[in-house]
Amino acid sequence: MSVNPKLVRSAGAAAATAVAATLVLSACSSSSDAGSITGEGSTAQQKAMEMFSDVLTEDGSVNLDYTGSGSGDGIKKFIAGDVDFAGSDSPLKDDEIAKAKERCGGNDAWHLPLVAGPVALAYNIDGVDKLTLDAPTLAKIFDSKITEWNDPAIAALNKGVDLPSTKIIPVHRSDSSGTTDNFTKYLNAAAPQDWPYEHSKEWTGHGGSAAAKSTGVGDTVKKTPGSIAYVEWGFATENDLGVSQIDFGAGPTALTAETAGKALDTAKFVTPGSKDLVVDTDALYKMKEPGAYPLVLTTYEIVCSTGYDDTQVSANLKSAFSTILDKGQGGLAEAGYVPLPEAFKQTLRGTIDAL
Repeated sequence: MSVNPKLVRSAGAAAATAVAATLVLSACSSSSDAGSITGEGSTAQQKAMEMFSDVLTEDGSVNLDYTGSGSGDGIKKFIAGDVDFAGSDSPLKDDEIAKAKERCGGNDAWHLPLVAGPVALAYNIDGVDKLTLDAPTLAKIFDSKITEWNDPAIAALNKGVDLPSTKIIPVHRSDSSGTTDNFTKYLNAAAPQDWPYEHSKEWTGHGGSAAAKSTGVGDTVKKTPGSIAYVEWGFATENDLGVSQIDFGAGPTALTAETAGKALDTAKFVTPGSKDLVVDTDALYKMKEPGAYPLVLTTYEIVCSTGYDDTQVSANLKSAFSTILDKGQGGLAEAGYVPLPEAFKQTLRGTIDAL
């Protein structure tokens, strides 16, 4: 019996095509099995989110897609249901709480302080390698009441330092920013007589120069002699800026992972025992513990406690955040963040496990 060679080649090609299709489908299935979560918001935590995304990819558990657009935009996107979680440098306001509850199907939204980073007072002063400031002086600088670097109030904190008569250019955020909110909370708590304005995500001080997002602030200070800004530590170090010591009431304290971690280790929550973990920043920013740097920004992942339209989202969030706690703390200090202390992690774990 003879065999048509064309039929053999055709059958072989069909078999090869079928095998290739099976492999493609398997690969797609494997990728989708990992699940995914989407988040948007705080630029302060963007570098950490990039690191966490790599950790999750290596772990093979959940794919993380995060966009740093600013805390205000992140909250709007979360409330609108466009993303699974919001990254925010400040907790939700009362009206936002109500809207978030509606988005979550009538269930509460929870705050998870998953990323903590110190706020640096980054400066660009030629010839000044070491600088010390305190809350009253900072309040006057950012309200344009102290305008030159050799002002007597600054000189009194920096004996022996040759301060120039250079004009001070304070740089603040132009966009809605949780970093602004936290910095002004610190000034409210530590220098209420010199900072009479209510804390806000929108800048309320007088004068100065404005720049968009943390990247813009860091770039502006780098390019502007005489400038100073409040900005996340990582953006100060990547621009090779000077970082001021701050006297919180127990002597000048340099910003390090250790001094920031010491402050975070004693942080309290607004509602002890609650799954909604809003940090008591009033107590934190009034801290005068020697060797502690309490000007720490605790940034939140704002999630639905339950009530997502896709029930798999909660499971994906739980898996991703658990992996971040267990495997995502390494390298954070080098990127300008504070690895979470063990007790802090255990409190977070209680909320994450309840998702």
